[in-house]
Amino acid sequence: MNMRNQWPVLPLVAGLASGLLTGCGSENGDSGGTGSSVVMGMSDDVLATDPASGYDPGSWLLFNNVFQSLLSFPRGGTQPEPELAKQCAFDDDRATVYKCELKPDLKFSNGDDLTSEDVKFSFDRLLKINDASGPAIMFPSLDKVETPDAKTVVFRLKVPDATFPSKIASGAGSIVDHQQYDAGSLRTDNKAVGSGPYTLDSFDKDKAVFSVNSHYKGTAKVKNSGVTLKFFHGDRTALKNALTNGDIDIAYRGLTATDIAGIDKQDGSKGVDVIEGSSAEVQHLVFNMKDPVAGKLGVRKAMAYLIDRDALIHDVYQGTATPLYSIIPAGIAGHNTAFFDTYGARPSKAKAAEALRADGITGKVKLTLWSTPSRYGPATDAELKAIAGQLNASGLFDADVQSVAFDQYEKDIAAGKYGVYVKGWVPDYPDADNFTAPFFGKGNVLDNNYDNSRITGSLIPSTAAESDRAATDKDFGKLQDIVADELPVLPVWQAKQYAVVRDGVYGLEYCLDASTVFRFWELSKS
Repeated sequence: MNMRNQWPVLPLVAGLASGLLTGCGSENGDSGGTGSSVVMGMSDDVLATDPASGYDPGSWLLFNNVFQSLLSFPRGGTQPEPELAKQCAFDDDRATVYKCELKPDLKFSNGDDLTSEDVKFSFDRLLKINDASGPAIMFPSLDKVETPDAKTVVFRLKVPDATFPSKIASGAGSIVDHQQYDAGSLRTDNKAVGSGPYTLDSFDKDKAVFSVNSHYKGTAKVKNSGVTLKFFHGDRTALKNALTNGDIDIAYRGLTATDIAGIDKQDGSKGVDVIEGSSAEVQHLVFNMKDPVAGKLGVRKAMAYLIDRDALIHDVYQGTATPLYSIIPAGIAGHNTAFFDTYGARPSKAKAAEALRADGITGKVKLTLWSTPSRYGPATDAELKAIAGQLNASGLFDADVQSVAFDQYEKDIAAGKYGVYVKGWVPDYPDADNFTAPFFGKGNVLDNNYDNSRITGSLIPSTAAESDRAATDKDFGKLQDIVADELPVLPVWQAKQYAVVRDGVYGLEYCLDASTVFRFWELSKS
């Protein structure tokens, strides 16, 4: 069986247009829905149906298909374009006032009118609820939302933020019906009312059923009559068997590298193909800077000199990822190779030993690498065991691995119990800002007690304020160089996206790109 279609990582379009006008794509969309329904399985769970709560890949998959945002990312693109909006633009030179004009005659799936009141309600609600598991954290710069009339929305920002269009184009910008949602609490009935290409007909622990929204007005052209999404709760064997037995048409997120490689080597007799796409998902080792062992720069540098990414990709991931040498991945504007330039690609025991000696460390470094078994991919435990093996083979470390269920894992990290632990990151929007700003400063997602005033006080604010995104490359380069020198994190790999499909299913190549938007409407089945 051959790997069908390799889709390149697409770089960010240089520069942020001062205004976004309705462009390619049908303004009315194609809400009729044609063709057969499609059944897709994944090992991830959907943790929320309410956009004020979900901040995980499964939930955003649902949001991107049931709700609309003012802007959206076109297939294969990383520059947002109008969706609910007819046009959007910054209304000042400082990128602190952002104004959108809505398209006419917009409706939710239940027939309610969608106006600027719903847009304001959605953002006000998101910030008011401020759910710990939700995406409100993405909008620290949002001061208030104004609605001069039914078709006009004005966002006033506390500080300049040229990435604001990309943020509202993500799942965090989902617009809800103000008549169907409470302003101060989350919806708990597993229902959803949006204006996207699909309606959520039912949702339970094992599956979600979507049908085509006849009221949809947007850029998507729907190529199927509905989608059923089945959840396999981390059971990779069941997911693979469901695909090969014909119970599902697509397997997405959850098959191991071994599964994918095994399917790819088959002769095609089972009628199953592997689709490869680009991805900006990354994984890092994170160091607790207050830990008595990992807090020592010599220990962190020694690990950076010893880890063999190529061996990990070959032995653990079987080529389904690529080595990562910076916190900003390849394919995102601003990426450099700071860790490659500083520590090289080939392990060096001599340089690792020198780094330890420079920090006054002479004996073996006893270290535990903390893992969680499935949250950041099914091979995470095997990967960390391989890293421990590489460290121990040098004779400089005595490393072991402990794996903890994700809920407890997060609590322990917050309590500062771990010295070295793994974190994965699926971007909210395809801009270098989203691979840097969430990782540094107060309340950052890494929770590793790292602070650098130049990063948080100068580089991140200056890059966020720059409307010409290509002009941020120099500052993002400085930021990446600082991280390579001080080593609060150690980048390990950048993922490739895969979906495995049965013959006669098409459109997956338009669902696997750096925007991270999985577009149900592109799927079709003969």
